[in-house]
Amino acid sequence: METRKYEITYIIRPDIEESAKSELVDRFDKILADNGATIADSKDWSTRRFAYPIAKYTEGTYHVVNLTTDTDQALNEFDRLAKFSDDILRHMIVKLDA
Repeated sequence: METRKYEITYIIRPDIEESAKSELVDRFDKILADNGATIADSKDWSTRRFAYPIAKYTEGTYHVVNLTTDTDQALNEFDRLAKFSDDILRHMIVKLDA
């Protein structure tokens, strides 16, 4: 199976402590790595104001992860767990062209 590139963008709630945010990012990076993904880059993008409130928040910190994987296992696990996380307001997984 061929290796594909993906970009995951997720929005972290703005009132989370810096240490808790670092743990959250580390945990989700580890979920991806443990399920066969190779992370090229994982960094905060910026804190932005929303066009409309999301879960009563008007802004959030955008975090971007670039990765490669040859299975959907890492993406599925990230997607599943991000939906349960109260600290992640929204997430999006995009397949990048080669």
